[in-house]
Amino acid sequence: MSKKCYYCEQHKNPDYKRVNELKKFVFEGTRMKPARTTGLCGKHQRALKRAIANAHHLALM
Repeated sequence: MSKKCYYCEQHKNPDYKRVNELKKFVFEGTRMKPARTTGLCGKHQRALKRAIANAHHLALM
């Protein structure tokens, strides 16, 4: 049984400004959790990668 994609269910896209939401998909450090753990689809996993990178670059995380 596979998990449902969080962003598909919420009809949202990952955004670098919603840091608390992004933290659910990141390990303690700066590493992103894999898709098999988060349950995200490929489209949103790639968008999440960009959002996390932007948040790190702007020192939001």
